[in-house]
Amino acid sequence: MSWTRLIRFTDDAGRECFGEPEVDSAEQVPELLAQGQLYATEYQGASPVAPLTKGSRVHVKEVLNLLRPSDVPIIRCIGLNYIKHIQEGGRTPPPYPSVFIKPSTSVAGHAEDVPIPRIAQDGTLDYEGELAVVIGKTGKDIARSDALAHVAGFLAANDVSARGWQRDPKKAGGVPQWCFSKGFDRFAPLSAVLVSPRVVGSASGLTLQTLVNGEERQNTSTSDLLFGVEEIVAFCSQGTTLEAGTVILTGTPSGVAMGMKEPKYLNDGDVVEVRISQLGGVKNRMVFE
Repeated sequence: MSWTRLIRFTDDAGRECFGEPEVDSAEQVPELLAQGQLYATEYQGASPVAPLTKGSRVHVKEVLNLLRPSDVPIIRCIGLNYIKHIQEGGRTPPPYPSVFIKPSTSVAGHAEDVPIPRIAQDGTLDYEGELAVVIGKTGKDIARSDALAHVAGFLAANDVSARGWQRDPKKAGGVPQWCFSKGFDRFAPLSAVLVSPRVVGSASGLTLQTLVNGEERQNTSTSDLLFGVEEIVAFCSQGTTLEAGTVILTGTPSGVAMGMKEPKYLNDGDVVEVRISQLGGVKNRMVFE
């Protein structure tokens, strides 16, 4: 990738394109946009991970959702991957990354409402602030040493979860069930700025925060990951083709509602914000349909 940070936007003429914003950090994008002072070097192409042609410097009028469902073949997710989160649940660390999936229809934008279907309105709706990896180059049986060469960049994400359908035996059965409970439409909001490994390396040592209605619930360094980005990418590609555009959610730290003695699950209208230093964030309202 020739860029270090990438957004999707419209310019003053109403053209939609990708571009590298003129910022020192993704966190500056909303501030400069609000001031009308955000500029970018435009790139033209079919998707954020397709070949892009560099153009001229333009003024950014509106920042759009970077990834759309059509850009993402699948979302692969890692469970139980923060050491303190594993301890919080009284579990034993898994020997290998624990993988489940969300469909591409779970992709949501950085600021759009998340619709909660009636089936998930059972009082167990939860948030999970996560570091997301976007695969930029298709690969299979990728060596750990080559993993970052297959990564386009990193995002902040929220793995919205319906815990009743995940863990309640009356709903999930005898074995915890992950895919259905986390795979509803727009249950994976993704941030607006894709940040290259050339900026943040393997994204270790970044600060992840989750706030619900302004109250901090999670605050952890990504260095607490049990399995790091290179190991996750390598493991997920064993015998499996990781297509360009694939999003990998790397797991959530301690502080989720489910882990509390008196769980503070999400209600209709609650606003969940996930921030990761240098990557920006998502801020989405939960809307019961």
